Amino acid sequence: MSELPAPEAVIVAGGFGTRLLPLTARRPKHLLDVGGVPFLEHQIARLAEAGVEHVVLATSYQADMFAPVLGDGSRWGVRLDYVLEEEPLGTGGAIRNVADALTDDPNGAVIILNGDVLSGHDLIGQLADFRAGRSGRRVDVSLHLVEVEDARAFGCVPTDEQGRVLDFVEKSENPVTNQINAGCYIFRRDVIDTIPAAQVVSVERETFPGLVAEGHLVVGFVDSAYWRDVGTPAALVAASQDVVLGAAPTPAVEAVSTGARVHSSAEVAATATVGGGSVVMADVVIDDSAEVSGSVLMTGARIGAGARVTDSVVGPDAVVGEKAVLVEATLGDEASIGAAVSLPVGERVDCGDIRS
Repeated sequence: MSELPAPEAVIVAGGFGTRLLPLTARRPKHLLDVGGVPFLEHQIARLAEAGVEHVVLATSYQADMFAPVLGDGSRWGVRLDYVLEEEPLGTGGAIRNVADALTDDPNGAVIILNGDVLSGHDLIGQLADFRAGRSGRRVDVSLHLVEVEDARAFGCVPTDEQGRVLDFVEKSENPVTNQINAGCYIFRRDVIDTIPAAQVVSVERETFPGLVAEGHLVVGFVDSAYWRDVGTPAALVAASQDVVLGAAPTPAVEAVSTGARVHSSAEVAATATVGGGSVVMADVVIDDSAEVSGSVLMTGARIGAGARVTDSVVGPDAVVGEKAVLVEATLGDEASIGAAVSLPVGERVDCGDIRS
């Protein structure tokens, strides 16, 4: 039997990241630091680990910022191409928009990732299940599904005993199943061409239900390994902590035994403490007796003497004054917090703003 061709992949990375403001005011959410590296590095490394050789990045917002950070993909042993979405086309439209950058093999496997999900699920196993088919019939689309305790806040995806998707059910007070869509799909290449071109299309609300209704074989791959939607500052902080402490499996970086990942160019005073899964990026300065726990300090941030920063994100070149207190707070680029200021829990400070 001839060797199967390597799967291709598409990462949908065109969203504005509104829920992550102010961190996304000047950059796409997909390049925010998680565990010490831009978020997309986790996804690209996982795809490479699964045997993917060609990755297409579907971009829109701040599209020119991706290539300088990620390059041509050679760091991961893949070929990385970029396709711009001129106007927002929805999740399905974004996938269809990159079709010309993919292989013409109608039976090729194309892995689709939402560009804001950190997952440790068995991608290699999902690919093998997709290729195995069902009762001699090829699978058209495979969806990674996770089981949650309370599915009321999610759309549900019921399946039969063979794993075939039966329906897509919107949020309800009485969910028909606890299985939800986890944002990783494997498409047969020719199925992508059935999505209308140059139109706004929702893959969740239109493409998948339509395929099921037309009799295509859409299956679920249930795997409840680590999974997190990194779509808010709190979720970004939690995901970063999980990467640093080893709770989130990722081939992009190794967990650390010190409780924090600190860039070699950062300056941390001997009397300061940094832990709890914190990330301290390049050129950060942490002064005497400051306490940083479970936080992400982005490039050039400065933490004043005696300040306490807990479960927070401090943006590039932002300044936290002496003895200031931040808990679950978010500071945008170049924001400044004055000495002894205590921000309310969950507070967000816009780029360049000064709180004193």
